[in-house]
Amino acid sequence: MAGAKLDPIDRMILAELQADGRMTNVELAKRVGISAPPCLRRVRTLEDAGYIKGYHAQVDARELGFEVQVFAMVGLQSQAENDLREFEQRCEGWPLVRECHMLNGEVDFILKCVAPDLSSFQSFLTGELLTAPNVGSVKTSLVIRGAKNEPGVPFDVLESRLNTEA
Repeated sequence: MAGAKLDPIDRMILAELQADGRMTNVELAKRVGISAPPCLRRVRTLEDAGYIKGYHAQVDARELGFEVQVFAMVGLQSQAENDLREFEQRCEGWPLVRECHMLNGEVDFILKCVAPDLSSFQSFLTGELLTAPNVGSVKTSLVIRGAKNEPGVPFDVLESRLNTEA
């Protein structure tokens, strides 16, 4: 298991930063029980190793005027690796697409989209997504409300698994 490569202090650092990425290194060191210099070295090592991909603020889309959130299930005409990559690259260029995940099963990709209003999303849908090369089908579902939005991973589950394997 990948998480087993990290020691308990590294996992605590990751859990604390996932919960609050704005805390100072001094506060982080205090929370994980080590001094600040080795804590900073560990954080830099975790960043360099790719465990920490970045830091960002979680903004409220609706407060910023993005009233519409839609999940779009996209089926491609071809699933050749080159065609899959081309679609992923196209998604990177669409500002309304905030997440793109390749799936197995009935659909090839699910896209999480945000838009200021329904007509903006419809313009994107009909003018860009549906007309994109290799797109065979698109089914959309409008989000009524969100019940949970937890970023990252559940560290308590990871620790529980590591403790039962030990």
